[in-house]
Amino acid sequence: MEVGAAAEAEPLLPPRTWRAGRGLWRAGGGGARSATEDGTGADNDLYINQAIVFIEDAIQYRSINHRVDSKSLWLYRWYYSRTCQWILSLTITIILALAFLEKPSSLTITSDVRYRLPAWNPPCGLTESIELLCFLVFMVDVSVKSYLIGWEEFWKNKWLVAYILTLIVSLTDWIVSLSFFCTENVRIRRILRPFFLLQNSSMMKKTLKSINSTLPEMASVVLLLAVHLSLFTMFAMLLFARTKLFAKFSFFCVFLSSTSGIPGHALDGQQDKEWVGYFRNLPDSLTSLLVLLTTANNPDVMIPAYSMNRAYSIFFILFTVLGNLFLMNLLTAIIYNQFRGYLLKSVQSSLFRRRLGIRAAFEVLSSLREAPANAQQSYVSTGALLRVLQKVEMDSRCKQAIMRSLKMCSCDQLSAAQFQKLFEELDKDAIKQHPPSPEYQSRFMQKMQFACGHPYFGYLGNVVALANIVSICVVLVMDADKQPSERDDFFLGAINCFFILYYLLEMLLKILAMGLKRYLSYPSNRFDGLLTVILLVLEIATFAVYGFPHRGWRPEFMGLLSLWDMVRLVNMFIVFRFLRIIPNMKFMALVVTTLLDLVKNLRAFAGILLVVFYAFAITGIMLFKGVVVPLGNTSAVNTTYGNGTLQCGTYEQLEYWPNNFDDFAAAVVTLWDVMVVNNWQVFLEAFSRYSSPWAKIYFVTWWLISSVIWVNLFVALLLENFIHKWDRRCHREPLSDIEYQRTVELMFRDVLEEPTEEELMEKLHQHPHLQLCR
Repeated sequence: MEVGAAAEAEPLLPPRTWRAGRGLWRAGGGGARSATEDGTGADNDLYINQAIVFIEDAIQYRSINHRVDSKSLWLYRWYYSRTCQWILSLTITIILALAFLEKPSSLTITSDVRYRLPAWNPPCGLTESIELLCFLVFMVDVSVKSYLIGWEEFWKNKWLVAYILTLIVSLTDWIVSLSFFCTENVRIRRILRPFFLLQNSSMMKKTLKSINSTLPEMASVVLLLAVHLSLFTMFAMLLFARTKLFAKFSFFCVFLSSTSGIPGHALDGQQDKEWVGYFRNLPDSLTSLLVLLTTANNPDVMIPAYSMNRAYSIFFILFTVLGNLFLMNLLTAIIYNQFRGYLLKSVQSSLFRRRLGIRAAFEVLSSLREAPANAQQSYVSTGALLRVLQKVEMDSRCKQAIMRSLKMCSCDQLSAAQFQKLFEELDKDAIKQHPPSPEYQSRFMQKMQFACGHPYFGYLGNVVALANIVSICVVLVMDADKQPSERDDFFLGAINCFFILYYLLEMLLKILAMGLKRYLSYPSNRFDGLLTVILLVLEIATFAVYGFPHRGWRPEFMGLLSLWDMVRLVNMFIVFRFLRIIPNMKFMALVVTTLLDLVKNLRAFAGILLVVFYAFAITGIMLFKGVVVPLGNTSAVNTTYGNGTLQCGTYEQLEYWPNNFDDFAAAVVTLWDVMVVNNWQVFLEAFSRYSSPWAKIYFVTWWLISSVIWVNLFVALLLENFIHKWDRRCHREPLSDIEYQRTVELMFRDVLEEPTEEELMEKLHQHPHLQLCR
């Protein structure tokens, strides 16, 4: 964020006359000051606060181009405080969640149009009042941002300009909605709501910019896919045309009719079946082959022609191989390569912002040290840096590491290189070191500690857990076909009791060997211990209500849950507890940690997917709300309704009635089902029939954005995460007492280039408030 210097009420640095030898001076505002005034405590406090903000900007990868007078610094830190950011996040969450409450409301048990009861819709003005409060918060947000960067820089910031326009359009639409007493069907502001989420996340903006930069390369492959689809569509319409003359020049039909003895009228009927079902006209032909590109209708689309002549399979196999196996995977490779490159550039710019923020803090703090006018190099005193570090909001681990390095430093002043090197601690892995084990004096306790802390003790626990799973499976298989009254739960109850006692003993022994703090420092132990305690509580509750297991243990229903329900609940937790084996299997642990790290770093991708889901769901409600009308309870394949029979594989026969756009929650689930592309041709056909043939454009666009682009981007990030972890695993043996945590920035840290001194100083020269003469 940037701002014009004329708006400043206080100097960033002392006047040029005092700092000329040091090379720093401030352009504009504040008036002349004497050297005595520059040395006052107020100025020193200002420099300290500026350094604090610059370092916090570097930690969060924020721009340093914002107002830096004392009032603006207070407002800036207040705006980025946890409370304000929490309020802003809560406001965004509330305005997005309004879609579940607004008309059409999602507050029904089912979305099935056959069984859904009339939903409760809020009275006009209720959700609109909540919406207005959210708009007021956004107006304060954009006003503070605009003030902090200044109006000159505001007009250069496209996101803030779009923010203002979105608010204006939303407020206008809000007024129109109230003037119609909330009866209008189209509400533009609903589609614009995801923008508030998008503009509030810098990582989402970077990801979106990377996606936008990748689109030209993706467009070339998509164009090739379109050519591939068009050519095969034309060929299919010729191959499966509905004319008897075609049978005379179709090589396959002529050959089969003359050699196999199959009557010609049978061939014509079979060929007409292919034409009627899939290639009746150009839109149907394009749709059939587009769906085949995703293999959702394979081999259904091929069967009518294939049953007539096996040679027809060559057409469909060739189309699938070229389109699905080659072009679609080529698209994945291009997206991975291009997106990784653009994401790397984005992360490189984040690193530059961090280095620039640290260097700006150095330049500000160097003004606290009085030096001769002919000094050629700036220095920062360690005392001033310690004062700054005490007030900076940053991770305690990094702060302690920097302060330790600072105290170990023998010099009283730090050069720019030394200052920058101290803050390289921010770029390192987040390391979590486990507490030490207790030291016992008793020889017996030492042996117990050695035995219970040995890896083989953990392996024994895994074997016991596996035996528990196997025993449960055996009992479930034996009792699968029995009625509840015929089951004897004695055996299952007895073995559960035995294994839970072992789990309790194992947990206590591990705590004895490792100590409680060290035991709880491992996520796998916390997971294991929590489930053990839950199992113990459930088992005690079962005994308290139904007594101890015995032959013919089938008591009557008592309490909140029946005995069988309680036993099933215990068994579910036991099966879930078996996941404890993952940390003991290196390759499986590598995959799981990759997935966990991916989840942590996936907020930007998930946010963009949420934005697209939200916008498409609202659009779908506007286009298809109420178009699906139930025909009645048609569950059988050949059930008739009126004078017709439902065709197998249609929306009605498959009973896809809950998948509709009658409310927001149903729309989201429907879009998810289409994104998975399993049977998505059913939705294409049904909504084209219920509304308009142009509905296919909506679903194909959603498929391209969600299934083709976003899923491939997800695969790209997954590959990058896994490859990076695999490479680090090959170069560094994991230590048992240390855990490493990664972020997207740290993932690319090894390939990033450090900005040069000239680049940093050139950028600082362009700062509206900080001008360098040297």
